[in-house]
Amino acid sequence: MFRTLDEKLNGFLFVIILPILLFVMSYYGFESSYTRFKTSERPPDFLFSSVYSYRIIPNYLSIHITDFMEYMINHHLSSIKDLLSRNGTPFYHGLFLTNGFFLILCSLLLDIILRYKAIDLLININIRRMIHLLLIFFIVITQYTPSNCDTIALCCYLTGVLLTLKYFHSEKMIFFYTLILLIALSTLVRETACLNIAFFASVFFSVKEFKQRNYNFILKIIPLIIAFLLPYLSLRVILDREQTSFVEGFYIGKNFSSPFNLAGLLFAAIVLYYMYRLCNRAKNQVVFRKYLFFSLPYLGMITLVGLFWEVRLFLPLIITGALVACHDFKKLYN
Repeated sequence: MFRTLDEKLNGFLFVIILPILLFVMSYYGFESSYTRFKTSERPPDFLFSSVYSYRIIPNYLSIHITDFMEYMINHHLSSIKDLLSRNGTPFYHGLFLTNGFFLILCSLLLDIILRYKAIDLLININIRRMIHLLLIFFIVITQYTPSNCDTIALCCYLTGVLLTLKYFHSEKMIFFYTLILLIALSTLVRETACLNIAFFASVFFSVKEFKQRNYNFILKIIPLIIAFLLPYLSLRVILDREQTSFVEGFYIGKNFSSPFNLAGLLFAAIVLYYMYRLCNRAKNQVVFRKYLFFSLPYLGMITLVGLFWEVRLFLPLIITGALVACHDFKKLYN
């Protein structure tokens, strides 16, 4: 009994408390020169214009959480109001609260995925926790560019990864249908919802079956593509075009001329290579190679309209590499 309680306590400290403490240090221990969110009293206007306006769920969540923080600071946290005022605004504290909540969910999802059908090496709890901690560090360190949507989007993505793996091993359609709904919903959070399609394709697409003209994979992937495209295109038709745009700008020139952006690209390349090297089984390497291939449209968009210095954009791919390396794909047919 005492051993069980001790294991639960250690799990709680490792999976929940430690990530939050790291997040506190990231948000309040130093200031990033990259963003001015810390001085914004209310959600900035740019969140509701340009490409950011399509991120419906995080934007309106920011409004309500900011209202909540203003109410709490003025009515229930008056004793520490000065401390909170010195370290941010109601919007910034609300941003921390929201991202901290979804960081906990991400940590719980990582723990579940790393335990589910894991390779024999992960039977050793210390090795599993080292990998878990490494992934949490990657999430926290990329918060030097805090955003109101990235942590929510990552939580949705990890949920999709778990649903895909559950469907792969159990073949229960409930997981497939839930994944379709998740992709549609997470498209209202951020465009990274498309990476759930890439991960699904990396697991279920078989070159050998394709050569044998077995096209069942296409029937599986079409509902996922529709689930992404339908809300994605609908938002771009419904919302006011005078205040929105498909992209904020084209940065391909900056990406290959700025030393900061080149450093971000080099960082992502090295880490992705490291994650690939972690895949010491042939099947795992095949899955990760297919995942990178199906993620090429996403990588292409980062190159055109994103900034390599914002390495948070590569975060889903980095985390996926580690998860693929740790999963047992015995059923995989290539």
